Parts: sequence; C-alpha cells; structure tokens
Amino acid sequence: MAKTVAAIVGRPNVGKSTLFNKIAGTRISIVEDIPGVTRDRIYYETEWNGKPIVLIDTGGIEPKTDDVILEKMKTQAEIAIETADVIVFMCDVHAGLTADDRDIGVMLLKSGKPVIVCVNKIDSIGALPWEYYEFYELGFDGDPIALSSVHGTGTGDLLDRILEYAPADETEEEPDDSVKVAVIGKPNAGKSSLVNRVLGEERMIVSNIAGTTRDAIDSFVENEHGKFTFIDTAGIRRQSKIFDRIEKYSVLRAHSAVERADVCLLLIDATEGITDQDEKIAGIAHEAGKATIIVVNKWDLVEKDNNSVKEFTDKIRTSLAYMPYAPILFISAKTGQRLPKLFEFINYVNEQAALRISTGMLNDILSEAITRVPPPTDRGRRLKIYYMTQVDVRPPKFVIFCNEAELFHFSYQRYIENKLREVFGFNGTPIHFVIRQKGDE
Repeated sequence: MAKTVAAIVGRPNVGKSTLFNKIAGTRISIVEDIPGVTRDRIYYETEWNGKPIVLIDTGGIEPKTDDVILEKMKTQAEIAIETADVIVFMCDVHAGLTADDRDIGVMLLKSGKPVIVCVNKIDSIGALPWEYYEFYELGFDGDPIALSSVHGTGTGDLLDRILEYAPADETEEEPDDSVKVAVIGKPNAGKSSLVNRVLGEERMIVSNIAGTTRDAIDSFVENEHGKFTFIDTAGIRRQSKIFDRIEKYSVLRAHSAVERADVCLLLIDATEGITDQDEKIAGIAHEAGKATIIVVNKWDLVEKDNNSVKEFTDKIRTSLAYMPYAPILFISAKTGQRLPKLFEFINYVNEQAALRISTGMLNDILSEAITRVPPPTDRGRRLKIYYMTQVDVRPPKFVIFCNEAELFHFSYQRYIENKLREVFGFNGTPIHFVIRQKGDE
C-alpha cells in the first residue's frame, strides 16, 4: 500500500513538533519553547484508518534571515516539501496571520503541492476565535483545520485530510531488511557529512557549529553493496558540558540509536586525534554489544608519511584496548575517499556479529584450548570446564558450564575468547560469556 508523505512546515515555535509527537504517541522530535529547536527533517510512519502515513517534521522557516542555521533550516524544509505528497502548514492563532506566514504561504503556493492549513493553539471547545478566520486569506483550498497540538483536538480531521492526497498504490514498498548503521562520535567529527556523502544529497544540515545535529535521523540507501539505514546522531559531548535540556535529549537519542543499530560507525576526527571523549563514546557501543567500525575521518587534512597510518592505528589500539576486535578504516567524507570500502566493512562486521557456531565445533576448540593451557587453580581448587554452547547472536553470546564460576577468572575467559576469534573470526563484534557452574538452572 502506498504511503502518504506529509511534511509539517511553518514558522518556528508554532507547535509543529508538538503535533508530530502527539500523532506519533511518543517524544520523537525534541520539543522546547525555543525557536529553532527542530533543525533537521524527522520522519515517523504511522497508520490512520488502516492506511500508512509518513510524517516529516521540519525546522521552522524564517523567510528572511542572515543566520546560517536558520537559512539551512529553510533549505531542509524546502527539501521536505519537494518529497512530500501534501504540506501541513502550521500557524499560531495567538500570533494571528503574520507577514512571515504570508511569505511562507507564497512559497508553498509556488511549490504546486496541496496544502492543508492548520491553525494551532485553539484549546477551547465551541465557537472558533475570530483570529481563526484570518487564515482564509492565505488562499488555499479547503477550510483551515482548528487544532490543539497539545491536547490532540483536530488531529483526526487533519489525518483524514492528509489521506485525501494519498498517492496511487505502488507494487513495491521500501524494504525493511536493511542493515541499521548508527553513526556516532563527538560533535564536528563529520557524521552528517558522511551520511550526506553516502546519500548523495544534503539530507542533514552540515556546518562547523558544534551541536548542529540534535536528533537521530534515519536515512535509507540502496546501492551495489546492499540496503542500509543510516542513523545520524547528535554529537555526544562530555556530561559536564551538557548545559541545556535539549543537549541532554540529544545524548539520550544517540544512546537509543546505538541500541537500534546492527553496526556502529565510531567517527574520529583525524585532525584532533583520539580523545578521552572518543573512548567514552566507543564504550557506549561496546557495552551495548554492537558490531563497531572505527572510522578515522578527515584523513585528507592530515600531513602524512609512510608511518602515519601505523602510528595513528597504534594510538587507537592503546586508547581503545577494550575493543581490539573493531577494524579501523581511514576515510574522507568530504572527498569520498575509501567510502566503497566502508560498505564492505559494514557488511563484513554485520555478518560476523550474526555468526552462529555449532556446539560440536565449539567444544572441539574448547578441548584443544584446555589442553594447550590448563584452567587455573586457586588454593588447591582447579577450574573444570564441562562444555560450551552459543545461545545468541548480535553479539555472539556463549554459555560455559564449569564446576565453580568464581574460579573462571577474567584472564582465562580472555584466553578462550582469543581462541574463538583465532578460529572463527568474530571480527568487529564483542563476544559475551555467561559462566554457569554445575547445579545452576
């Protein structure tokens, strides 16, 4: 069934994100009483009367501005308008019909797309305020919809109107079997630039102002390497530097993006080198058990010699000693250097994270490992390992049964892990062990 795509546009702070979240039933877009909070296009798919609708929340449009972020927000809204089947034009009844509303209305008329005018913040039930009738002057077909995005009144009427512009059914729908790739890292590491390069369009706002991307945004791409959904996340800062509530939401969103992902790309700025914050961000993916690729971006900006790659690699391996399994790739999002290799790495580590080994093969390797290096003893007690079995993937998870769990020291677990990696690979993914002793259920 074809999906109706509706873009929600309007001036800043008229309630677009509040409406978006109300329909979604969850806090997807960040909402604060500050103009310009929602900067990028946010997508959400829902259903109304059994028919799919894709909503696009956009940053507020300032028709006349010299501010670089506001100008780019306008560009993003324009892109959303181009991709939508119908435009939901949000206005504020308390502000009345403003000059900016009129300018936006002219822009929407020129787009040639159908437009539904919504007059928001009409919270009372009964007679409509006289200010509502001003919005007929915009000249769009149909009556403006009286709406309260906070209370949800009028949303049913809006969704009914949106479905009036449903496109003809298509034979194919976007597949949902793509590899989910979360792009994580510090602010300004080049995350949005990388996603934009991959997609071939300016999907994310890109600027040199830290914190530009505040929401985690999904973008689907299909190429000769397969199907991928890239999740661009807000840059993760040190906790001590997170001063405002919006920034806190963004960090939480980045954690959530990691949880949803199959593969994480940890972007490191080659011009800065690896930092303490990079180590902490890597730890988020590691602790979540996600397959991870360490991507050194901006490599084109670094003065190099024959030892540059080795020296940078050694620094990463020292700083991220807890994740030696993660491959390292040097790229340039700006020039596209080694991007085809990136897709190969993504597919490879994704397959490795889903690798499942039979119990028979596992115990053959376990027996050989025990023979080579016997289990440790502690005050006369020797660890006895009975058998091992794999119980899960993403990450590969193994249960090892032994006589006394407290004798199974971390160092010997690492030895068993290294043997598994030596034989089966598991490149790019952490491995989890569960130690159970005889008699445990």
